[in-house]
Amino acid sequence: MQRTALTKASALVAGLLCSTALTPAKAGEVQNYSPVTQQRLENPEPGNWLLYRRTYDGHLFSPLNQINNTNVKDLVPVWTFSTGVNEGHESPPMVNNGVMFITTPQAQVIALDAKSGELIWRYKHPLPEELFQLHPTNRGVAFWQDRLFLATTDCMLIALDAKTGKELWVKKVQDFRKGQYMTLEPLVVDGKVMVGGSGGEFGIRGYVAAFDANDGKELWRTFTIPAPGEPGSDTWQGDDWKNGGGSVWLTGNYDPKRKIAYWGVGNAAPWPGDAHPGDNLYTSSVIALDPDTGKIVGYHQYHYNDSWDWDEVDPPLLVQLQHNGRSINSLVHPGRDGILWVLEQKDNGIEFVSGQPYVLHTIITSIDEKTGRPTYDPKRKPSLKEGAAEFCPSLWGGKDWPSPSYSDSTKMLYVPAINNMCGTFAVKKTPYEPGQLYTDADLSKLGLVVRGDHLGELQAWDLSTGKQAWVHKFPAQLFASVLSTAGNLVFVGGTNDRYLRAFDAKTGDLLWQQRTNSGITGMPVSYEVDGTQYIAVQSGWGVDAQRIQDSLTKAGLKGINPDVPQGGVVWVFALRRSEAQR
Repeated sequence: MQRTALTKASALVAGLLCSTALTPAKAGEVQNYSPVTQQRLENPEPGNWLLYRRTYDGHLFSPLNQINNTNVKDLVPVWTFSTGVNEGHESPPMVNNGVMFITTPQAQVIALDAKSGELIWRYKHPLPEELFQLHPTNRGVAFWQDRLFLATTDCMLIALDAKTGKELWVKKVQDFRKGQYMTLEPLVVDGKVMVGGSGGEFGIRGYVAAFDANDGKELWRTFTIPAPGEPGSDTWQGDDWKNGGGSVWLTGNYDPKRKIAYWGVGNAAPWPGDAHPGDNLYTSSVIALDPDTGKIVGYHQYHYNDSWDWDEVDPPLLVQLQHNGRSINSLVHPGRDGILWVLEQKDNGIEFVSGQPYVLHTIITSIDEKTGRPTYDPKRKPSLKEGAAEFCPSLWGGKDWPSPSYSDSTKMLYVPAINNMCGTFAVKKTPYEPGQLYTDADLSKLGLVVRGDHLGELQAWDLSTGKQAWVHKFPAQLFASVLSTAGNLVFVGGTNDRYLRAFDAKTGDLLWQQRTNSGITGMPVSYEVDGTQYIAVQSGWGVDAQRIQDSLTKAGLKGINPDVPQGGVVWVFALRRSEAQR
């Protein structure tokens, strides 16, 4: 947590690597830009990366296979670009026909030549000096036609000209002075730009809102905490709903056939469950929204009366599965609560299919076979009266916001898990005050306890059998999204040793690794330009990954180096070329 204003470009960071030239021949404007239509979003070309997880179904899978498990050992860096900004760089490098667009902390958008790394244009949104950024990061721009859309931590939605980076319109979505902010990449469907609001730790009331891509007009706003008289309002008592949390701070997924967008919803506020009695819909849930109207047409609550800060903001992946002899349209979600959930899309809503722990778990003792409703161990449930006993997984969860990947080739799910990490916190009753933290917890006394010989796990799951296929273990936390490819590969960063790694998607064998300037919390992507496949990722440690590391250091875990260097750099890799190819 820190107060941050505009960060000046760091000469030190710029000198870490030999980046590309900043004054290309055609600097200032993208040449021959390809407009992004609904058809392209629904059927993206294999060589482009047009959505947060590449496709609406959220698979985070690339169909490119030039780089594969037989030649990945020849992967080498081909260009880098220093952003000049510290803190956590979490956005995927978005690519549209040879042009890369990245975002950084401090509301910066940069357009680069995806083949050479040459700078085309740079945009900076000025942030208020008084802004308190609980999560000073950004997770990417969305495409529509000739425009880009940026959601900022001071709660602005900004439309940019994709060719020049010039502002087209700016709309205020919420008031940052009340603890509202945005870090997600917007989701665009049929010209509707959807965003969600963060700030559950400030006692905000979460929402998803849609805006017209042409002029920024607000089309609808759906709150994740129902008001009195609305469906689900009976799961709240008194005025608790007014400051009930329910943040939506990660991009949703979308089903074009059903025309339903699926959004993950965060924890209830404040943290202890007896501070807000009831099930507290729609916190810690997935909600299904009609993008045309914003109407909630279905939901599933993973855990009721959340008391552990288990945000479930990562939306489920849409996967066609075989279950009990029939094909189902499933929703797959490795939860922050440590349960691997499988749900089913139905015309009349969402139904529970299965749920099983994928990390060490001490809270949920059973799950109802028909409804999916969990049963808790009351001794492990934090409360204002009893305090907070040790619980597993910790408030960082079995998997935090980083996204898993589903391979369309291997039909396996790859999860960046944190296992054996338990936690506790000191309860401290605090009155609600707009713009101030509202957790009923003493954040200076958050505790982590390690209950195993390792923490990080890259897990592979065969969803058809419900069994784990393989696991690769890491000493400390694994905190980054996963990319799978048709080349039988899985890429992930997320460790404090600063490596990007590639694994065999079927066996889990480590095939390649490259140390970068900083730790990687960003999302790897793959794209193609002029017949060459590239792997790209932003390296830049900070935010939650650093906070976990600080807590582990405080807990006395051996081998944890708290001094991972910061500084954002885009790394792009391709296969080493022979002299004959040069």
